[in-house]
Amino acid sequence: MKTAPAVRLGPRSATVLGLASLAGLMMFLWPLLVRVEPQSMQHGTDAPFVFLGILPILIVIVLAEMSEGGMDSKALAMLGVLSAVNAALRPLGAGTAGIETVFFLLVLAGRVFGPGFGFVLGCTSMFASALLTAGVGPWLPFQMMCSAWIGMGAGLLPRRVTGKAEIAMLVVFGIFVAYVFGFLMNLWFWPFITDVEVPYHDGHISYVPGAPVLENLHRFAVFTLLTSTAGWDTGRAITNAVAILVLGPAVLATLRRASRKASFGVIPSFTDSVPRN
Repeated sequence: MKTAPAVRLGPRSATVLGLASLAGLMMFLWPLLVRVEPQSMQHGTDAPFVFLGILPILIVIVLAEMSEGGMDSKALAMLGVLSAVNAALRPLGAGTAGIETVFFLLVLAGRVFGPGFGFVLGCTSMFASALLTAGVGPWLPFQMMCSAWIGMGAGLLPRRVTGKAEIAMLVVFGIFVAYVFGFLMNLWFWPFITDVEVPYHDGHISYVPGAPVLENLHRFAVFTLLTSTAGWDTGRAITNAVAILVLGPAVLATLRRASRKASFGVIPSFTDSVPRN
């Protein structure tokens, strides 16, 4: 049985999400495409401008969803509730040894409510948790974009998969995005590390301005493997897998029950309010 997302994604919203994702990807990759001296530019100075660029994107997505009937006041209320819950869950892990309790609910909510809802929830969850934990810094816009992709990706998973197969699929997805999140969050600062020349058998792992893209990507892959993959990223993957496996069925059922009762995106007609004999 195919399950439809509670908040449908219209053509206008899909276009905005695609453009936003492309812009977000360039936000991470631009140092690899142009020559940048590590000393000449720091993300600590450009992060506020990136953040200012993300906010209008969120507003446009929400407006596009609302204009197409996908997100109404009830969906916005659910968005606020889930953002608050995620913000409260994050300090429980605090990222210690990679234990992150913020992503499993994001995956489950994106699965139930759809890619547009998941994209916005990823951004608002990270922003709210950063305010709650005093985690506002130059890394925040990049965390928001990565989390938005996680929520959107969960909403784009095949809808025909249900039952135990659905939980297994979400577990695999949770493990995958745990490593992707670590990969991208390393990429946002790696080109701007200065005075770090750690040799290994095939050279160095620092960014080389003007070097070919594949050459720099090779250095970055080694940097990520040595610094975070076996530790932080694996801890995050285990947390996601265990939380989705243990709590996933109950949370999915609760969210779907709430979406059915709220009838997201359904506009009551005049005949619905007329009592029938």
